[in-house]
Amino acid sequence: MANVFDVAAYILNKKGTMTAMKLQKLVYYGQAWSLVWDEKPIFAEPIEAWANGPVVPNLYDWHRGLYNLTSCAKGNPDALTDQERATMDAVLQDYGDQSSQWLSDLTHSEEPWKAARKGLAPGQWGRREISHAAMAEYYGAL
Repeated sequence: MANVFDVAAYILNKKGTMTAMKLQKLVYYGQAWSLVWDEKPIFAEPIEAWANGPVVPNLYDWHRGLYNLTSCAKGNPDALTDQERATMDAVLQDYGDQSSQWLSDLTHSEEPWKAARKGLAPGQWGRREISHAAMAEYYGAL
């Protein structure tokens, strides 16, 4: 199984420079659709429902303080299997040209993030995990 840095490196290699927020959202959608299409996670690291949308804390710790990202030397894009690359290519086809704000707004309208944020005010700090089950159930029904 790839790790979140491998997935991030793959995304950046395919799409080029992007904001850290956009990378976080593309990693999230990669995980969500892998759970639906491949019936398994593409990486093991947890995803949390932060105020600005889904965030992988380990990835955030790596890019903290950076706005634009060009590469992820901590990851190996070749670590993804053919199936994982196909999943990520489909995710990038559907979501990769959208802005970071558009992706953030989309995640805010979807049940996995909303359910994990239940009881928190908009903008309030929170670190509740978005479960694989919640992602698989929601995106699998689309």
